[in-house]
Amino acid sequence: MFREERGRLLASLVRRFGDLDLAEEAASEAVEAALRTWPADGVPSRPGAWLLTTARRKAVDRLRRDQAYAARLAVLQVEADRADPAPPAGTDGGLPDDRLQLFFTCAHPALAEEDRIALTLRCLAGLTTPEVARAFLVPTATMAQRIVRAKKKIREARIPFRVPGADELPDRLPGVLQVVYAVFTEGYAASSGPELQRLDLAEEALRLARILHRLLPAEREVSGLLALMLLTHARRDARTTEDGALAMLDEQDRTRWDRTMITEGQQLTVAALTGGPPGPYGVQAAIAALHDEADGVASTDWPQIVALYDVLTALTPSPVVALNRAAAVAMRDGPGAGLALLDELAGEPQLRAYHPYQAARADLLSRLGRRDDAAAAYREALALAGTEPERAYLRRRLDALH
Repeated sequence: MFREERGRLLASLVRRFGDLDLAEEAASEAVEAALRTWPADGVPSRPGAWLLTTARRKAVDRLRRDQAYAARLAVLQVEADRADPAPPAGTDGGLPDDRLQLFFTCAHPALAEEDRIALTLRCLAGLTTPEVARAFLVPTATMAQRIVRAKKKIREARIPFRVPGADELPDRLPGVLQVVYAVFTEGYAASSGPELQRLDLAEEALRLARILHRLLPAEREVSGLLALMLLTHARRDARTTEDGALAMLDEQDRTRWDRTMITEGQQLTVAALTGGPPGPYGVQAAIAALHDEADGVASTDWPQIVALYDVLTALTPSPVVALNRAAAVAMRDGPGAGLALLDELAGEPQLRAYHPYQAARADLLSRLGRRDDAAAAYREALALAGTEPERAYLRRRLDALH
């Protein structure tokens, strides 16, 4: 409950005080007060309102003690609010726009991408700085510097805490969605470490996507992103065996897929693709839905998946999209056709350090009987793989060639 309420609380305080550091300190002090008070007095009937009122008072106390803050902020106006501590409509049980403002502030295009992700996890997901640092396998001090740098940029560039106007939303929303999806991707497929997945991180990203969807229900790409994440996360339990080994799509026990999550994802996919031209997340959700609907790899509708990748290529061309399309073509037309497309991508710098590219080449070369070439590609993929389950899988495939 604290993690859920913290995002609302922080957003409301930022809107009122216009200072992210002050809001974080006051929110933390309010939670600390609750941890001391609630076990003795009981949880209030409106915990969100209690936290907000307490945090406002904590902020005012700080303003009184800190002359620098007092000179910069309208303390008298804040103190006037103490006479009427009721929270804004919707703060307790509803969904005010405050969090949406914070979404757009944390994902502002003026911030570097790594800073945007760090700030989103810190402010909206409620992770501590050490937790964010662990998520991306960097020292806590490094992550703290990123967060401080992002806050400083917000202050110096005078980035407003507000939801963009209707004319700005189409340009700004993709950046917000990109940050949430980047968090999910790191959780679904960790870039390095002993585990294949960071389920805690993936689930935090899903929680953020659900908040966004409740705040912007009419935005089809928000529906598409949530659908894509649900349809992908539904396979989480089947992606590793009981001993932690990686299981590829053709090896997964599909009875372990989360059918409730898949059904929800399918419904959101329909919403994302209805009412206008499709967006990138809606198309990717449709691809994920086709995988989830199939009984197995052999019965998957590969022609339709290739057609969807053609649409995605027109919307957001990239080497990774081209790689995924080549893999789908290999399933539709055979390994030779897929390998020809992969070879056309050999000069792409983005793919040189991307181990799935070499792993895909190795698989197709192996299926074509070119064992020496396949072994060389597996060795290249092995040198690039970031997690131990991926390296163990590639070693097994390499050993199988001999």
